[in-house]
Amino acid sequence: MRKIFKSPVLQLFTAVTLAGAATSSSATDGVNRRDQQQQTSENRMQQHPYIGMWMTDDGRVRHELLPNGRYDEARGNRESAYRGRYEVSGSHIEYSDDTGFTADGDFVDGDTLHHGGMVLRRK
Repeated sequence: MRKIFKSPVLQLFTAVTLAGAATSSSATDGVNRRDQQQQTSENRMQQHPYIGMWMTDDGRVRHELLPNGRYDEARGNRESAYRGRYEVSGSHIEYSDDTGFTADGDFVDGDTLHHGGMVLRRK
């Protein structure tokens, strides 16, 4: 066995394998931390009072704020016209759709949302 470990090729292979294991472990830790942070954020959103359906008075624009921090917006006959993530801070909401477009709005009270020049009400 001593002759095997004296081989430069085997030494290099051993070093690369050990380095990969160390890198893999730290990468896994980073992924686990991100997953835990996302889960904490989702838990907060599940308890948020603004979750649910918000709609213009004519029913043309409908925002469904989902408990997992995502939203689904319908426009007229187009269901799921826009989808993405949202974050609420106090009475302010920030939207980021899956294409990268961002928008925001403000909850005036528990049943009224002002967004993009529109007034949406809780349904």
